[in-house]
Formats: sequence, C-alpha cells, structure tokens
Amino acid sequence: MRRGPIPDDDDDAVPRKGKVVTTTGGWPELLRCVTTKPPPILLDELIAEILLRIPARSLLRLRNSVCSSWRTLISSSQFAKDHLRRSMAVDPALTHPLIAYFARACRYPKIGVFSVRSVMENPPQEPTKVVSYEGRRYRIIIGSCNGLLCLHDEERGEDGFIISHRAMLWNPCTGFTSQPLEIAGVLSICGFGYDHVNDKYKLLAVVRKKSGEPVTTRMFTFGPNSTWRTIQDFPHNYFDFHSGEYLERLAGLYLSGTGTLNWLLYSYSSFVKVISLDLVKETYSQFSLPSRDSHDNLLMEPKLGILRDCLAVCYETKKTHWTVWFMKDYGVPQSWTKLTTIPHHPLLVHSPSCVALQPIYMLKDVLLAVALSGKFVLCNLKDGSIDLPNINSSSDGMPRLLPLTQHACTRVFQLYHESLVSPSHFGLPSCSSEMRLIKPSL
Repeated sequence: MRRGPIPDDDDDAVPRKGKVVTTTGGWPELLRCVTTKPPPILLDELIAEILLRIPARSLLRLRNSVCSSWRTLISSSQFAKDHLRRSMAVDPALTHPLIAYFARACRYPKIGVFSVRSVMENPPQEPTKVVSYEGRRYRIIIGSCNGLLCLHDEERGEDGFIISHRAMLWNPCTGFTSQPLEIAGVLSICGFGYDHVNDKYKLLAVVRKKSGEPVTTRMFTFGPNSTWRTIQDFPHNYFDFHSGEYLERLAGLYLSGTGTLNWLLYSYSSFVKVISLDLVKETYSQFSLPSRDSHDNLLMEPKLGILRDCLAVCYETKKTHWTVWFMKDYGVPQSWTKLTTIPHHPLLVHSPSCVALQPIYMLKDVLLAVALSGKFVLCNLKDGSIDLPNINSSSDGMPRLLPLTQHACTRVFQLYHESLVSPSHFGLPSCSSEMRLIKPSL
C-alpha cells in the first residue's frame, strides 16, 4: 500500500494534538500526544478480552506490575477457566505444550521440564534446555489435566517396604501445589482427570491397605470438603495370570473433551481392548482396537497415546513398519483411522526390544516420539525423514542418568499444557514452596 505525503510540521493547515518530530529518514515519530480530552477508558469487558489473548506465563510475569484490579482479575478462578477454555478451543498457542519427567529407577526428588515447541522447531545447533524443580521427596507423576500435574510420593516402613502413598496437585507454571492427600494405602492402578460436567478434578485409585487384604477402588474429588468414596471395582487386574492379559501402564491417560481415563489392555496372543472410565458417571466401558495383520509380531507391545486431542495407538505391522491410528469418534471402534505408517529406520529400531514406538505429540506433519532405541525422534510424515532433537538435560539434577540425547527410557514423561489453574481455585489450601525451581549454575 502506497503512503501519502508526510504533512509538514510547520503547516498551519495541519491540526495539532501534540508535537510531531521527524526523524532523519523523514518518517514521523510521535513522542507524546497532549490533548484537552481525557484519555479513553477501556471497559472492563474489553480489558478482560485483551488479557485473555496473552499466554499464561506472560500473564504471570505481568501480574506483579499491573494495577490491583487487573491483578485481581488475572488471579481469579473464573479468568483461569476462561483463559483455559479460549486456549483449548480458539488459540492453542496461548498454552505452550511442555514435557515433565521424573527418574524411573534413581530416586531423585526432582522433576525436569522442557518445551515441546523448542524440541520440534529449534535447529540442531540450538539445544532445548531442561529446567529442574526440586521437591522435598521423590515423586512420581500420575497424570496431567488443564495445566495441573498430579504427583504421588510414598511412605516406607522400617523394613523399607512401601506402607502408604500420598497425592498432590502441582501447577509448574504458577508454582502452586496443594497440600498432600493421604491415600491410606498402597496405590496401584490410578488416574487423574477432570469432570467437565460438575467442574471437579478427580483421582481414581485402586488401593491395598495391607498385604493380603482385598483391594478397593476409590474416587477422590478435590475440593474444600472432599473425602474418598468407594466406587465400582476396576474391571481388570494389572496382570491376569490365567488369560495373560495385562495393562500397558498403571496410570490411565486423560483425554480432554471426553472426561475419560483410558488404559490399553493387551496380551501376547492378540490385541484386546481399551478400558475407559467416565469421570462424570464414574462408570467403565470397553472398546476394541484396530484389527491386526496375521503377520504382525504380537510380542511387540503396542503404545497408547493422545494425538491432536484424539486417542491414538501405535504398533508394529508385518515387522517392517509402525502404524499409528487415531480414533475420530471417541468410543466408536469403527472410527479408528490410520494416521500414518513409519518404516523401520536404524534410529527407530533396537534389538532386542518388545515395545512399540511411543507417540508423544504432533505438530503439523512432524511426530515427536520415543523410539525403541531409547531416544527422542522427530518423524517427518511428509517426506519420511527422521531427526534426533538436541535436548540439553545437564541441569536436570539427575547425574546418574544418561543424557536425554543418548537415552530417554530411564525417565518417565508426561505431556502437559501451561495454564493459570490453581489448587486454591477449587478450595484446596495451597503453597508455592513445595516444588522449587533450581537455577542452573553459570
């Protein structure tokens, strides 16, 4: 678009509301505008709409440098809900995807976090940096939902055996945690998610109080007057000796938008099914997985994941490639749709191994996954190329573990999205000192 001539500052025909100074290049630079009219006043609704368009982490940086009314607005539970709703439905860029992890074997009281976008977009010479958080004890990540991570720790007796578990909610973006919840028993099958109908965060726990006692399936609703409730028994043991069926993982995957937790039930003789728990009705259902080829290696364990807000599964096909499926219509087996096939590649295979490629996240045509080789890989589904991202985990405070660029399987990973949701928003006492950000040494 062509610009018109720049008015001369000395031209009396030009109306003035302030002083306009021209730069050496001839373009005007407005330094200030002095007017007899009072400055415009933005309506509260317009202010809220503007703030809702700012990413969560940026809002937290602004919170202590804005007026009290804005600070109150940003800190409110309703604003956190509106910001979350907008980021999920309208502008996903407002809630950056991150990956949190803990050590699988070594009991470090630390959790590492790094940016998914950085992993997928940085050039090889620019490594993605891991930041580390330190707690008062070793904690395991159960799951994530709306920016909250559900953690659990354990209490051991004098003989070293676990006698009880505790659970806690933590928002790494805001830094706030809830007070630990006493589970009063040893946790096995579990899951954390959100009941979107009743606006409640819930924790499922299959618990055994003492050795030899029967297990109970309980549901905890986080809130000011929350207690454990016994619900219908979980429909399957972690491992069934008679059928050979077992759950791929103890912690169920929460699928946003459906209000469900999901477990893959598998056996070496066949694919079995997905077990689903509806967090609204607190009832179970089951549905089948995509059919397999007769030449498939049934000893290769499939992997359940979430891609593009849909349930996804990956397994080896004909011992030559990986097939990734996603479920377009949740709970309807006929809606399983083949997303892509990924040929075997030296960076993806590792012998001996009995687990499939683990899909983590998808951005455009690039899939981030953990390969059988134990490394993070970037699979370009458009041109078939495979790349290894550069992740610098030297500052994660877990020195006995191999660097992430060499091996990822010594850690357990959980994808989450930043949000403003805080445990205090649903009536839980919270603090900001339980998980401390470790500043890397220079």
